[in-house]
Amino acid sequence: MQLFGGQTARRLAFTATFGVLYMVFRMIPSFPMIGASGAAFSTSDMIAPLYGIILGPYVGASSVVLGTFIAIAFGRPPVFLGLDFLPAVMNALVVGFLVKRKWVLSAILYIVPFLLFLAHPYTMLLVPISNPSSGITYYVPFAWVHFIAFIVLISPLSRRATNWVTGSSIQRLLPGLAVISFIGTFAQHLTGNLLFETILGMYLSIIKPESFSMIWSAIFWVYPIERTAIVIVATIFGTGLIRALRAAGFSNFILT
Repeated sequence: MQLFGGQTARRLAFTATFGVLYMVFRMIPSFPMIGASGAAFSTSDMIAPLYGIILGPYVGASSVVLGTFIAIAFGRPPVFLGLDFLPAVMNALVVGFLVKRKWVLSAILYIVPFLLFLAHPYTMLLVPISNPSSGITYYVPFAWVHFIAFIVLISPLSRRATNWVTGSSIQRLLPGLAVISFIGTFAQHLTGNLLFETILGMYLSIIKPESFSMIWSAIFWVYPIERTAIVIVATIFGTGLIRALRAAGFSNFILT
């Protein structure tokens, strides 16, 4: 008796294969994590949107979960009590559903952590920026880039980007991947911020409540540069990967 159907067996095989690949990338550190001494973001953050694009929301997210726990088993210390997979899973889900043209579901998955982050008592909503020459202090929303990403998600641009990625044009593949990776990367950042202030702040009390204003003020200047670098790497790597898949006979994705 056949235990699994052909499609199910194929998805399980891809989940296992790309889970191991994700583990390899997760073992390689990249940017240091401000506020968490000794912790660093992993290189896997740069390929998370590609898991949603190439594998789809379910297999992509499952591969991220599997790869995260394999990395923990091989010595990558968890930062968020084993929930470290959630930011990249959110990235893969938002991007995966977007590419599958399930716009409403993708938007809901983005807006929920966004609203939770804004409502969190440890979130710094407005960052004060002083102008020494005029003596005026300006207040800029901390999540201004996240808001732009949401606007892009619900705008026609995300639809166009999906068509560019799924179409046959090589010239439009790179900008399409840039737009989609931009949306997924900031969905991931929102989820990571929530885990950061909830687990390290509220639950474990490693970071005191009064310290978060200083931490968010520092992160405010860093995260747009850091996340832009992640989007650029994901876009360049993804463009090469999808072109290679097409050359190997795949339409646009490993799983359709």
